[in-house]
Amino acid sequence: MRVNEVMTRGVECVRPGDSLARAAERMKELNVGALPVCGDNDRLVGMITDRDITVRGTAGGCDPSATRVQDVMTPEVLYCFEDDLLSGAARKMEENQIRRLVVLNRDRRLVGIVSLGDLAVKGGEEDLSHEALEGVSEPAQPRR
Repeated sequence: MRVNEVMTRGVECVRPGDSLARAAERMKELNVGALPVCGDNDRLVGMITDRDITVRGTAGGCDPSATRVQDVMTPEVLYCFEDDLLSGAARKMEENQIRRLVVLNRDRRLVGIVSLGDLAVKGGEEDLSHEALEGVSEPAQPRR
């Protein structure tokens, strides 16, 4: 099975210059905890999560109306391609302890997101989603 068979399409982006308040509003409206950050021509430049807003923004004393997405986003984003095997995407999620992967086409433009939920509900292989969830759920070591 390929990633494009289970991924969520029509993913919305925020822009690097958008405020944290705007990103949080979009997350609330869409009922999501992460949004891709796109530059020109839907090119992926980062990812912002509700955790980024909370830990890097709020805990850092940032004004959500004045602070820009680019100031707290994660610029290094793991991704897969829409024609990749689903098993490879699941393995990448497990190895990197992430719950979602952005999906790019071969022109490197954003076309979707594949999540643990997509694996579990649409993936058709119970072992695949179980292994990915188990790997993602391993306790992280505290940073020193």
